[in-house]
Amino acid sequence: MREKLLQYFLLALLILGVQKIECQDIFPEILSVEKQSELIDKILEDRLDNLLPELMRREGIDMWILISREYNEDPIMKTILPSTWLAARRRTIMVFYDNGETLDKIAIARYSVGRLLKGEWNVDVYPDQWEALMNIIAEKNPEKIALNYSSNYGLADGLVKSEYESFMSYLPESRQDKVISSERLAVAWLETRSELELEMYPMICRIGHLILREGLSERVIHPGITATDDVVWWLRQRVSDIGLQTWFHPSVSVQRADIGNNEFLRSFSKRPDQDVIQHGDLLHVDFGITYLRLNTDQQQHFYVLKPGETDAPKGLKAAFANGNRVQDILTSHFELGSTGNEILKRSLDQAKSEGLTASIYTHPIGFHGHAAGPTIGMWDKQQGVKGPGDYPLFQNTAYSIELFAATQVPEWNGKIVRIMLEEDGVYQDGRFYFLDGRQKELFTIPEKRTNMGN
Repeated sequence: MREKLLQYFLLALLILGVQKIECQDIFPEILSVEKQSELIDKILEDRLDNLLPELMRREGIDMWILISREYNEDPIMKTILPSTWLAARRRTIMVFYDNGETLDKIAIARYSVGRLLKGEWNVDVYPDQWEALMNIIAEKNPEKIALNYSSNYGLADGLVKSEYESFMSYLPESRQDKVISSERLAVAWLETRSELELEMYPMICRIGHLILREGLSERVIHPGITATDDVVWWLRQRVSDIGLQTWFHPSVSVQRADIGNNEFLRSFSKRPDQDVIQHGDLLHVDFGITYLRLNTDQQQHFYVLKPGETDAPKGLKAAFANGNRVQDILTSHFELGSTGNEILKRSLDQAKSEGLTASIYTHPIGFHGHAAGPTIGMWDKQQGVKGPGDYPLFQNTAYSIELFAATQVPEWNGKIVRIMLEEDGVYQDGRFYFLDGRQKELFTIPEKRTNMGN
């Protein structure tokens, strides 16, 4: 059972922010660093006590060992370190052992890892850290010993070669056939969101949306003066000013009637930094923030009204509706146990049957922006992705629904416009939902907006 006090603690911390969110002109409260630290540790404790045992039993693993040295941390270990540990210390070894009833959480290190993992390295008895680890393994006698190496997921491949070799040189030969890859368990830990995380994730996505609506507005953009890179750096500065981080450098790009049909194919490195925004431009933004160890990834479109215009051209609005339709098709094929490649094929087949020109490149999101889990296409792999695309869909997992629909726009002399959308959502209880809704129509500059909706 989840501790009610922990839920009340979370709600108390977030209630002010939730109240402020309802007013679009007031930005939600960002917790102080101290309060963020308290909340991160409470959530981590809940994940270790309640979620990890379930995942280990689901994957049939009774011992999971993580090994990292300072400043060369395993990506997964970084998600398990307490908030006050900004790096591993010397060599930090974490051991999780499930005896079927309880989960032992052990640190083979000179220190306990916060309050979460008890330090069990008696240097007087075992001066060698590896020998202390071997003693724990002998004492617990696990059926499987899972280590973080993986050919499919970089995030699950955090055990470096030298540490693996040292581990195997100390492990008795009689136990070496018990060593397996932790890939499935590692991915499960990264991709599965706890109840508490799901309670706060919508507000994190809402913060991202509010920053975009402020940055892509007449408050920041002056047609004929403001360049796309000016907006990019405004976004970076805004996030920094409120005490958060971006997990990637944002981008702002332009499609307009008098540019060739292929400007959307320019790589990020080839886009002009000082592309001055003009009336009649269709702006695309790609942006993501990190807060409380969770990430967002959002792409939206804004049309810069020409003098005398009160709305975007009908052709652009129709193109945007096609983008929404591809989102609907994709999320309708989210089914428990289906692989990323299966979801991709079904979605693309249906889009084609409806006369839509679409590309899908959707990815999991959570502790990392491009996270571990079922990959549903890549921009250059629309036939499926070997490995990560063969991984199945599980409950309580989050995704950035990333894709585009290409449509000819009559008002732009039949020019092909790509509506490139990305919004974050969760698969839970057999259905998919967007965490903070999604963009349902083109936003305009100056503002002419409707509410976000599902």
